[in-house]
Amino acid sequence: QVQLVESGGGLVQAGGSLRLSCAASGRPFSNYGMAWFRQTPGKEREFVAAITRSGSTTYYADSVKGRFTISRDNAKNTVYLQMNSLQPEDTAVYYCAASRSLMTRWDYASASKYDYWGQGTQVTVSS
Repeated sequence: QVQLVESGGGLVQAGGSLRLSCAASGRPFSNYGMAWFRQTPGKEREFVAAITRSGSTTYYADSVKGRFTISRDNAKNTVYLQMNSLQPEDTAVYYCAASRSLMTRWDYASASKYDYWGQGTQVTVSS
């Protein structure tokens, strides 16, 4: 069992930055591929970014590529999402997710591949 707790959300103006953190407890953190998803009311959960167990490879949705950066610190059991140049369309609840599975690069973007989820943190970008 893994518990995930997100933090760092808030209200920011367009063009601003936020850094989300996701602290994990339970099983060895380095055993899990990690990702960030986001969701707005009435829509399905949307892939944002993912990172492999070692942190050597990252994946991004086209909508955030070049603006967001995912990273992890396995010694601190934490994954981060640095969000720059935020836009109103980035407004959503952001969720951290962990997967025990060995995933292909296409699997990382699929919410069904993740076993554990955090409670979410709200990010609101005003225009």
